[in-house]
Amino acid sequence: MLADAAFPEHDPDGPVSPGLRVRVTLKKMPTAYIGMGGNLASAAGPPDATLAAAVNRLQSLGRVTCRSSLYSTAPVGYAAQPRFVNAVVALETGLPPRALLQGLMRIEQEFGRDRTAGFQNGPRTLDLDILLYGDLRVSEPGLEIPHPRMADRAFVMVPLAEIAPYKGDATDLKSVAQWHNTLESSARSNADEVVSIQSDVWCPCACGGGLFPRDP
Repeated sequence: MLADAAFPEHDPDGPVSPGLRVRVTLKKMPTAYIGMGGNLASAAGPPDATLAAAVNRLQSLGRVTCRSSLYSTAPVGYAAQPRFVNAVVALETGLPPRALLQGLMRIEQEFGRDRTAGFQNGPRTLDLDILLYGDLRVSEPGLEIPHPRMADRAFVMVPLAEIAPYKGDATDLKSVAQWHNTLESSARSNADEVVSIQSDVWCPCACGGGLFPRDP
């Protein structure tokens, strides 16, 4: 990705010097890991179709480089609602965290989500959360990175461990896979909490190659 170019000073109205050198600095954009979920139909269709359509909209905020499988997950905090469909995607983005969050909330609204209505942990058409943003740590009103509750949520850690098992938190040197294994060992009594599902509108893809299906 072209980040910046440095040019030596010269007269713009004069002849171009044959010795003019251009230094180009290439800088990789940070990767944000976005948690996705929903358990109500939207204008795009049922939850799996909503997540698939939302991935296409995420391309307006950067480049989706990989996405996990879909998972049917038990609701947390309020049990009297349908099961959720969850996934995690990796998004290369040039947006700073606050601007990325605002972009995610706009996409939620496009699919019928109103964060001012309903109640905490209640049913929703679409939820988009920043889980990780490179190695950045952010603590601001309305924005915490890494997501403060992700390590306690199997519906986050299972799909995240699928696509980024070695991603870690620099403060405690624990990888996503280690977080996941700790969470899994404490939740084996509830085997249906997180269940991988298939969908005709969703195709998982491995990291690094853009939106292409992984090998069978």
